[in-house]
Amino acid sequence: MVSLDVNVIDQNNQPVYFLNKEDFTVFEDKIQQQIISVNREEIPLSFGLVIDTSGSMRSKLYAVTDAARYLIKEMRPNDECFIAQFKTEAQLVKGFTSDKHELEVALDELFISGSTALLDAIIATSDYAQKKAHQRRKALVVISDGLENNSAARERMVKQMVKEYDVQIYLVGIVDKGKFNILGRAPESKARDLLERLASDSGGRAFFPKQPEEMTGIATQISQDLRAQYVINYYPRNDLREGGYRTIHVEVNPKTHHKLIARTREGYYARPTK
Repeated sequence: MVSLDVNVIDQNNQPVYFLNKEDFTVFEDKIQQQIISVNREEIPLSFGLVIDTSGSMRSKLYAVTDAARYLIKEMRPNDECFIAQFKTEAQLVKGFTSDKHELEVALDELFISGSTALLDAIIATSDYAQKKAHQRRKALVVISDGLENNSAARERMVKQMVKEYDVQIYLVGIVDKGKFNILGRAPESKARDLLERLASDSGGRAFFPKQPEEMTGIATQISQDLRAQYVINYYPRNDLREGGYRTIHVEVNPKTHHKLIARTREGYYARPTK
């Protein structure tokens, strides 16, 4: 059985809670699937707070940690969280725990230095979440100015990892206005495009506060987004587990619910059963 975590939002980017099984259509490799069940009960969450502490984030760190504290306070009893910081490389500050006090103390250990290896950090922390998480639903909340300048990895490698690990990525881009580069495109525009693509590929979202003071409000939206998910279950019509990648698309019936948007992962690998 395939289980999909699906967010549904309206035209105002607000979560939609009232849908039933009959309101959804699932396509796998463009073939419509028979949905077995759609559930809205909350399930425990394993998530990571992945915070850019490179030199360009110096003036923003206080607002960022405030938002991180809000997300920690919103944890449910069976949730777990880890904290990582990244600059030239990713560093695990606190491993998965449900202890809110330990997580808040770990935020005080963050320090600013170095350049930004955003893509390397997403790969490293996604790998950690996939291997160490105890809950099925996994997510990363990555907070960065998005000015990638030090990663060995490339964007296509991150996209491949997202497909492999089934980790939703929520990216918060505190992107400054900057001078145009020699290609005639502003660095903040490139950063924004990169963050939006990475979030979309995983079924997550990208947020772009205009001021660091908006961070707490965005943390509230992310917390709601993580909780306001449907779990859609189906058995694929193609029951061969040959290891190939299968694309997924979920729609909300436009005749009964006009202009609602469903977001989920782009697909999965049909791994042979061990």
